[in-house]
Amino acid sequence: MTLSERHQVFAELHGSGCFVMPNPWDMGSARMMAAMGAVALATSSAAHAFTLGQPDMGGVTRDEALAHAQDIVAATDLPVSGDFENGFGDTPEDVAETVRLAAEVGLSGCGIEDMAFGENVTAYDFDLAVEKVRAGVGAARALGRPFVLTARADGVMNGIYDLDEGIRRLQAFEAAGADCLYLPVPPGRAELAQVLGAVSAPVNALAVGPLQDLSVAELAAMGVRRISLGSQVARLTHAAIRDGMAGLMAGDLTPFKGSASGDEIDAMLREGSADG
Repeated sequence: MTLSERHQVFAELHGSGCFVMPNPWDMGSARMMAAMGAVALATSSAAHAFTLGQPDMGGVTRDEALAHAQDIVAATDLPVSGDFENGFGDTPEDVAETVRLAAEVGLSGCGIEDMAFGENVTAYDFDLAVEKVRAGVGAARALGRPFVLTARADGVMNGIYDLDEGIRRLQAFEAAGADCLYLPVPPGRAELAQVLGAVSAPVNALAVGPLQDLSVAELAAMGVRRISLGSQVARLTHAAIRDGMAGLMAGDLTPFKGSASGDEIDAMLREGSADG
């Protein structure tokens, strides 16, 4: 697919049904995900930070995130959305500039959180959070091509505000023009249903915590339009490193016997590449 076709496909994926959007952390993992049938990809700020030896939340600069996103875009011919935290700044103008730069590197959309990073993670004031989303939407519309702006209410996940406030923010983000809405990690299925019933725009669900017990079909039946995994696949890989190294350091040479063969990985990398 050309970049233009990717952008159109990504927008159309949000129009009906439900799709899974896994999160690679490098070109190789992106190509493996494409080879396995993914229809769209998204970067993960946490998974990317891990590759740089940095902590999640504020540990990666905008320039680093854009360069990383550009690599993921180049890796396959799938549409890619960028996980761009709070838009890499505290003002609406910062978000607008981030959206413009995201478009320049070929992204088909990006997500913007309502969190401020510093010594402690805090939520932006309600009005500022809405203005930041509105600025991102304005920049996206000015592109003259499809760009899915996802507005995130992260305060429930971070223990900063309750579900009612999260829903209030999502409703305001929808009114500001956001294309997709995202409240990571509601306490359970009932709370996710509340979110879905409170808005009309497509909703992304993060398949972690209590939602991991639900299937794709069950989330789709509830009305979820998009399912992402965040840094879960990367964390699964890190768990394999942890467990394998624990055995190795204890003198066991067998923990890695179940690894994929080089030929299998090579084949997937070729199949998943942009010219594969």
